[in-house]
Amino acid sequence: MQHLVDVRSPAEFHMGHAPGAVNIPVDQLAIKLSKGCKMKTNEEITLYCASGGRAGVAKTLLERAGYTKVTNAGGLANVL
Repeated sequence: MQHLVDVRSPAEFHMGHAPGAVNIPVDQLAIKLSKGCKMKTNEEITLYCASGGRAGVAKTLLERAGYTKVTNAGGLANVL
């Protein structure tokens, strides 16, 4: 299964997001991981934000948690 994750704030997400994306703000990602995340460590995960910076932080967090197929797609415009 492939996951498309928007790591921007909920307000940014509601202003517009890629079809099929789920919103997990980067500042809540570590909490989500510690409480049990539905994404499996071997599934493909594509991250995006506004310009790629927050997606890069999220990618690092996921990789440190054992996720092996994580991609930083950059900004929203790159995934539309």
